[in-house]
Amino acid sequence: MKKIEGIIRPGKLESLLDELEHCGVSGLTVSQVMGHGKQKGYAELYRGKEIRVRLLPKVKVETVVADAQVAQVVETFLRAARTGEVGDGKIFISPVEQVIQIRNGVRDEEAL
Repeated sequence: MKKIEGIIRPGKLESLLDELEHCGVSGLTVSQVMGHGKQKGYAELYRGKEIRVRLLPKVKVETVVADAQVAQVVETFLRAARTGEVGDGKIFISPVEQVIQIRNGVRDEEAL
């Protein structure tokens, strides 16, 4: 099993959720986060002063899937969240040792 975390633009969330539902992802967590990558934010003028905005609003989407689903889910993230511009986000993939469903104690892929 793998945990897939995607940091994406907020405007791409709905299309990603629709695509993930179509490829069979049954559970996920979505968080509003702030951050920056290579673009390091932007500068804007406010009342004649330059204000540097370093942290940009992003959305973090997390899901745990079976190893066989990883490639399909990653391709879904890429297809649904890509604009081709700096700031599209990142995908992180980590191993998951065990999953336990609290309600009934079911474990591993059965608990997904």
